[in-house]
Amino acid sequence: MTTNKRPALGRGLSALLENEKTDVTSGIEHSEVPKTAGSIAEIPIAHIEANPFQPRTKFEEEALDELAQSIKELGIIQPVTVRKLGYDKFQLISGERRFRASQLAGLSQIPAYVRIANDQSMLEMALVENIQRAELDAIEVSISYQRLIEECKLTQEELSQRVGKKRSTISNYLRLLKLPAEIQNGIRSNQISMGHARALVNIDDSIAQLEAFQQILSENLSVRKTEELAKEKKSTSAKTGNNSSVLPLSVLDKKLKANLSNHFNVPVKFQRKEEDKGRIVIPFNSEDELEKILKGMNL
Repeated sequence: MTTNKRPALGRGLSALLENEKTDVTSGIEHSEVPKTAGSIAEIPIAHIEANPFQPRTKFEEEALDELAQSIKELGIIQPVTVRKLGYDKFQLISGERRFRASQLAGLSQIPAYVRIANDQSMLEMALVENIQRAELDAIEVSISYQRLIEECKLTQEELSQRVGKKRSTISNYLRLLKLPAEIQNGIRSNQISMGHARALVNIDDSIAQLEAFQQILSENLSVRKTEELAKEKKSTSAKTGNNSSVLPLSVLDKKLKANLSNHFNVPVKFQRKEEDKGRIVIPFNSEDELEKILKGMNL
């Protein structure tokens, strides 16, 4: 009769994972499997699942193909980082480009640092690692900063220390998320630079921001010219005063505004001051644009 006992489940998952007998790989046969978390293990790619907290949303195929070719020739120089989920199961914390490129390269296993982390610390590690190492666009960086503040309960000062950036830099990124969606998409698609975006943030009115954005694109304005334009817009707004009587747009109003903007191919102003009153303004920046607008009106 055997006296071996099964581990007590009541100790909890964290206690089970900290046990070096179950630490890295239970059924993976490898002569160099480490006995403690934090060492490097060769882990089958099939045993690793993607990180649900991955802040990067775009991976360029050409860049991945180049990395995959490099991995075929030179191997993986920097291991990925994973956390242990349980028996022979792991979840990626950081290094998703390397992970995807390794799959493209046809590797069956990949070197990895093994860490034990709960979801919140995993999220923080993934976000911080990506901000520091990956070439995220400015909006992805802004979203990552925002998630670290909201989901990991960090202050801007704490975040500054985590990512090694000045607090003012973090503030500038966070302000980008206040820009209209059209402008944020313009940043992500490289239509405008971070410098252009920072100038647009200084314009108080979202409609004026969209007008300036359209002018940047149509006139190919430099950052310096955009800063001058932003000052003009801000000065005009200050002279006319903030119109507190403007009502928020309903879903139908927003749809109408979008339809008008698409029809005339310019950011149309649409405001309601009372239930049955308001104004629609169709801006133009050249005679050609005016001609197109008039043609769209059949005038």
